[in-house]
Amino acid sequence: MRTPIHKLPEENLVKPSAIRHAMLPLLAVISAVAAQAPTAAQAQAWPEKAVTFIVPFAAGGGTDAFARPLAAQLDTQLGKRILIENRAGAGGTVGASAASKAAPDGYTFFIGAAHHAIAPSLYPNLDYNIEKDFIAVALMARPPQIVVVNPDKVAAKTLAEFIAYAKANPGKLNYGSAGAGTTHHLAGELFKILTKTNIQHVPYRGAGPAMQDLIAGHVPVVFDGLGSSAAPVRAGQLRALAVAAPKRVPAFPDVPTAAEAGLPGYEVSTWYGVFAPKNTPPAIVEQMTRELQKAMQTPTIKEAWERNGTDVPDVTGPAFAKMVSAEVERWRKVVTEANVKLD
Repeated sequence: MRTPIHKLPEENLVKPSAIRHAMLPLLAVISAVAAQAPTAAQAQAWPEKAVTFIVPFAAGGGTDAFARPLAAQLDTQLGKRILIENRAGAGGTVGASAASKAAPDGYTFFIGAAHHAIAPSLYPNLDYNIEKDFIAVALMARPPQIVVVNPDKVAAKTLAEFIAYAKANPGKLNYGSAGAGTTHHLAGELFKILTKTNIQHVPYRGAGPAMQDLIAGHVPVVFDGLGSSAAPVRAGQLRALAVAAPKRVPAFPDVPTAAEAGLPGYEVSTWYGVFAPKNTPPAIVEQMTRELQKAMQTPTIKEAWERNGTDVPDVTGPAFAKMVSAEVERWRKVVTEANVKLD
């Protein structure tokens, strides 16, 4: 006698579609782990060759003053060269454009600055977005601007004397900057607004060339970032009239603030930071962040930063990205209210 086969009720059967649905979370986890595996392996092997820092200004400027010591320290830590590639032009936007299109493989980073938060308000046709096309890695430095003059071309010993001279000679003075749309440019325009003076803007391809012409006497004044003017001020090649900061800089205790010198409200600072092209592997970005934090705490970097009039910031990742976005908005308001235009 054949044993009857009893069918299970259909509701008790596990349908293939249900199995597939149940497997989806597990498959997602497996996929995520598999996706992370190459990234982790990349980070462990990184760097296998030299890493390039694109500096968007000519050599010898404020960006260089911080990028080169940092690169030298990273050379030691990583055991691989950090190469500085100066790509100057259009207020730092040429170098930024090139960096935004670099391969996101962890071998190209970008040294951005406050100028790149200003650029969106002045250059309407940029082919990159500083907030969307880069990963904000770490803030490097934030020195104040400083009013520096050539002592052979400007007799003024104080900021008040310089303002009086500029008012007595409208249109006869020129000021140099690191380029149109840089903090040097905005600092100069703000100075003109606050003092009601007429000084002509002469843009250069970076603070380095502007400093060279200031020292040579081709321009009488620059509203410079302290990073590039600290050395010539110490050497007596330039005269510092005031720092555009709320308090004096420890490295230059004898230089008054603009407010102390008779110009309240004149406060402008720049900043420099490390960015990676978007889609750079997160593990590599994290490793570079750790290396930067380690480098910034070395005596060599701390001493160099102090000489150049800045503290050693500890602002990385999302906090730095948030700062950049806030800076873009802040400078947009300044440019609009001051009606700043490219020359």
